[in-house]
Amino acid sequence: MEGFSGLGRLLVLLGIVLVILGLGLWGKLPFLGRLPGDIRIQRDGFTFYFPLASCLLLSVIVSLALMLFRK
Repeated sequence: MEGFSGLGRLLVLLGIVLVILGLGLWGKLPFLGRLPGDIRIQRDGFTFYFPLASCLLLSVIVSLALMLFRK
């Protein structure tokens, strides 16, 4: 039964990640993509966008979640 405990944790973590991604794509996380540190360059007919701060924030959140579920 020990193997199912790990599988259960994995499924819960996957569900949490999918909910966060779904809310982000649905537009319910308005701060995501508009944080200070996100790079946006607009020129005539050209837009470059790199969400650096948003990627760092998501990385920290996912890392903390993984650390909590490993114990």
